[in-house]
Amino acid sequence: MTNSPFFSDATAAAANDAVKALCNSGTLKIYGGSQPTDANTAVGAQTLLATFSFAATAFGASAASGTAPSRSSVATAAAISDVTAVATATATWFRALKSDGTTVVFDGSVGTSGCDLNLVSTAIVSGEDVSISSFTISTPE
Repeated sequence: MTNSPFFSDATAAAANDAVKALCNSGTLKIYGGSQPTDANTAVGAQTLLATFSFAATAFGASAASGTAPSRSSVATAAAISDVTAVATATATWFRALKSDGTTVVFDGSVGTSGCDLNLVSTAIVSGEDVSISSFTISTPE
């Protein structure tokens, strides 16, 4: 028998809301290099390219999206201002941190579309602006 848990809209939204709250006034760091095994693994030789600040309320309201069995609770980040890159490399992954600047909330992939975090361009050049085109988090139902 397979494991096939499904959560209600309210349960998935509550889980998403908990993650969103951890990001309030936190930071989003974009790196070049290989993404660590998981969000518990420390950053190693990866190159920090840019650091963004989340708003005091980092994400908007969660909303159910999709149809069963691929339904999820999705929240979109509040506006995140452009920043200046601190190094040159191809952006490949990001890490979201709590407001203390050290506690990891989650990390994910970076690209120009279809990734966890989408940038206008993944070709990051030191001293140039870096822009986020879209950023959402989702919790499967």
